[in-house]
Amino acid sequence: MTIAILGVLAAIAVPMYVDHKEKIRRSQAITDIGYIQTVIDLYATDNRYQYPDSLADVKMDGMLDPWKGPYRYTRLDNAKGKGSARKDKNLVPINTDYDLWSNGPDGKSVAPLTAKASRDDIVRVNNGRYVGLAADY
Repeated sequence: MTIAILGVLAAIAVPMYVDHKEKIRRSQAITDIGYIQTVIDLYATDNRYQYPDSLADVKMDGMLDPWKGPYRYTRLDNAKGKGSARKDKNLVPINTDYDLWSNGPDGKSVAPLTAKASRDDIVRVNNGRYVGLAADY
């Protein structure tokens, strides 16, 4: 009887624990992206409003997201970055300055946020006015 009760409690507790850990990872990625965004914006201010070409320019290229993947960055204010811009459900770019995101737990991503591979991404949208889960945008 005791073993059955412990089994039921474990069956309830383990999924709740896993879900809680995933929420903590999402929160950490949101915080990290906010920090990286601040560093990028300070760089632009110090460099006549020119954004860095890569995260290496702001010494953030080695920073990993909570799922052990690198944060992704694409500068959009120059001609070569416009084709790779992240897009919303209407295929409109979600930022005009730069894209910054984490590929999330699955480690996969594609440009449109509505694609299955992108739904779990943590994204910066509307030039930084929203940072969060792509599925919630």
